[in-house]
Amino acid sequence: MLGAVIEKVSEQRLGEYLAANVWGPLGMKDATFHPNDAQRARLARPFPNNPLTGKPQAIKLLDTPTKFDCGGACSFATVGDYVRFGQMLLNGGELDGQRILSPKTVHHMTSDHLGPDIKNKVGNVEPHRAGFSFGLGVAVRTHEGLSSVPGNPGEFTWNGAYGTQFFCDPREHLVVVVGTAAPGDLRKYYREQVQDIVYGAMVR
Repeated sequence: MLGAVIEKVSEQRLGEYLAANVWGPLGMKDATFHPNDAQRARLARPFPNNPLTGKPQAIKLLDTPTKFDCGGACSFATVGDYVRFGQMLLNGGELDGQRILSPKTVHHMTSDHLGPDIKNKVGNVEPHRAGFSFGLGVAVRTHEGLSSVPGNPGEFTWNGAYGTQFFCDPREHLVVVVGTAAPGDLRKYYREQVQDIVYGAMVR
């Protein structure tokens, strides 16, 4: 819905707007909704069969060009591109002298928008999301100890549809991007393991 609003207000396709205002200024060189043949050859692909069930699996989006720039699950980028985007948010909306968002906008995005009366039940499906609320476009950790993975209140994060994940921890000055092509439930295991490994390696 936000992508549709941006298109209406800007009178541009979502990809054109993001390329001019986010991807280009941040140096996200491979970010696109429509990968060319060379980029498509570099796309990560899932195992032919789901390791948990043995059943065939695929990600249709990898080989089927989209007809519109959908804001929910259709953009492509490298892990390096995504890290630059996460670092911009962690920096309060700026990276390498390029101001993308105001600090107040980032603060508003990464604040609890649900309040105490709306319960987040995502943790019932993904235990590492217990203790989180939602901001604008990101999940926000509000409590310690409830999630199945370590972290700090103020951490903000988002999961991609097919296994991608990023999380930023302002207290630790940390940005992590997980890039997988795992359409089944195994993606949840990967996300938890990466976060356990990252925080387990910290010594302070």
